[in-house]
Amino acid sequence: MKESLEGFHIKLKQDSFLFDWSIGMFGPPLSLYEGAYLEAILRFPNEYPYAPPTFQFSDQVYHPNVDINGFVCISILHPPSDGVSLSGELPSERWSPVQNARSILLSIVSLLDDPNELCPANTEAADTYRRWRDPKIMDMTYPNKVRQLAIESNAKALRMGIIVPTKLEDYCLKAPIEPELNDTERVYLSV
Repeated sequence: MKESLEGFHIKLKQDSFLFDWSIGMFGPPLSLYEGAYLEAILRFPNEYPYAPPTFQFSDQVYHPNVDINGFVCISILHPPSDGVSLSGELPSERWSPVQNARSILLSIVSLLDDPNELCPANTEAADTYRRWRDPKIMDMTYPNKVRQLAIESNAKALRMGIIVPTKLEDYCLKAPIEPELNDTERVYLSV
C-alpha cells in the first residue's frame, strides 16, 4: 500500500483491520472502461499468503469474468492445485504465495480489456462480448452496456469529489524529477 499503483486508490477498509482493503479503480484510458471509477474490496484470508484473496467489485460491472455479485473470476485468484482445470487453466496460472496485491490488481486491469472467454462468470456478458467481437455480427450490446456503466460510475465519482483521469498522461504515474547535479556533486555521490 506504500507503493503507488497507477489507476488505483488503495486504503484499509478499517484502520484496525489489515485484511480488508478498499480499492478505488480508474478505468484505463483507451479502453471501454475509460472514465470509470469502480470501487471494490480486496479481502485477504487468514491463511494468506498460502490461500488467495478475493476481489469483489462494489459497483455493477458488466464483464464476462465478473459475476452478478461483483466477484472477479481470474486464474491468479484460484486456489493452487495440481493438474489442468476444465477450462484449460494450468497450475502455474493459479494462486501462489509469490503473488501479491500489486500482481492481482494489474491482472484485473488487464482482464477488464481482455476477458477470458473460456471460463465466464457472467454468461450473458460473455455471450454479448462474443457477439460484439464476431466480425459477422458486431452486436454493440456489450460495449454499450460497459460504456453506460462507466459513465454512471464517473458521475458518482464526481459527486464524491474524485476526478477520474481519462488521458493516458494523467492516468500514468509520473516519475520523480531528479535534481540536476553539478560535477562536484556527481563525484561526491559516486564515491
